[in-house]
Amino acid sequence: MFINKRHGLLLFILLTSLLAPAATTAAIYRYVDKAGRLHFTNVPTDNRFRFYRGTGETYRLESLINHFAEKFSLDAALIKAVIKVESNFDPTVVSSKGARGLMQLMPETANEVGVDNPFDPSQAIYGGSLYLRKMLDSFDRNVDYALAAYNAGPETVRKYGGIPPYRETRNYVKRVKYYFDYYRRVKGNF
Repeated sequence: MFINKRHGLLLFILLTSLLAPAATTAAIYRYVDKAGRLHFTNVPTDNRFRFYRGTGETYRLESLINHFAEKFSLDAALIKAVIKVESNFDPTVVSSKGARGLMQLMPETANEVGVDNPFDPSQAIYGGSLYLRKMLDSFDRNVDYALAAYNAGPETVRKYGGIPPYRETRNYVKRVKYYFDYYRRVKGNF
């Protein structure tokens, strides 16, 4: 069989695209029904489905979040909610006040929790989760006060005896709690 250059190029492109790994990330969700049967999907249709495994950056972030949630006895949905509000899952973000990375750690906070590179998702999620755990412990597991302290600092929350009267902090607590509820209902999705 004779293959000219044009056909050879088309054949090469076709084979390369079929054999190359997909550039998109894939996630698999599953649930076990009452009869014990496993159900799998890549597009969850309801909240019975739970993230099972995946590939790419989404899977990596999900794995890191779950790991540090377990390590620091936190709800993974709370960590996701903080990341969503702080950086919208962009590890390169720097705020106008100098907070950096996925969980927007200030340099002093990053130093306090042992984070050298807040732009590294693993370090950012570790440090942010550890700091969130410290805030929850400092405020008797009161999520509202812990979130306010994460945003405005623990001394400010102590000074006001609760959520300070700052619009930014009050909105921050409301937004994180909204996403916290959302991620509790819809597992595995950013």
